[in-house]
Amino acid sequence: MSQAPSPENEAVFLTRSTGVLPAMKIKAGGDLVSYVRAMHDGGARVIEITTTTPGIFEAFETLTAEFKDRIFLAAGTTLDETTARLAILAGARVIVSPALRPEVIATAHRYGAAMYCGAFTATEVLAAMEAGADMVKIFPATLGGPKYMTNLKMVYPGVKLCPSGGISLENAAEFIRCGADAISGNRNFFDLRMVERHGVRWISEQVEKYIGLVAGARKDLPELP
Repeated sequence: MSQAPSPENEAVFLTRSTGVLPAMKIKAGGDLVSYVRAMHDGGARVIEITTTTPGIFEAFETLTAEFKDRIFLAAGTTLDETTARLAILAGARVIVSPALRPEVIATAHRYGAAMYCGAFTATEVLAAMEAGADMVKIFPATLGGPKYMTNLKMVYPGVKLCPSGGISLENAAEFIRCGADAISGNRNFFDLRMVERHGVRWISEQVEKYIGLVAGARKDLPELP
């Protein structure tokens, strides 16, 4: 009898299968439930919200009660063990750090959450892998460009890469073709000015566009292992 996948493996599977990790960074007063629902309607299954968002732990509790297992909430910009633990207890199932923080990786796994670790250099990527990161979030990806993913995959074939920072509708497909397992970002998935102008449907349409670009880029690539 096959065993159910661990939360870490399930989070990675959902991120890679959709190919997107949309992120939100909100100062105050945002309707997170409607924003997350719009991302889910667009096809996202793992959604990142930064821990710099006011009232984030209460928000995670509300979102977990609303969506249950339909989405995996990711706690972005997590820099210390305490924040990671509180986010997981509030419902986050993925911890995301913009930098290499081995103690945060260990805390995430201790409480049964996946951990996506920020890195940029080849040395940082290796250190993240050795510390147990489930995915490595290359930031800022625009500095290296899509072919930087190819270079990293050449030396670390097993690494799961999620570039963020500078991803756009124009280059997202190329990042995937060059080896990225998924793409991430904030403004390309969530722009409050566009939401105010066009409604939350704009969010769903953006997610749909990026998922479509990922799927198109993967047509001539080997199937995901």
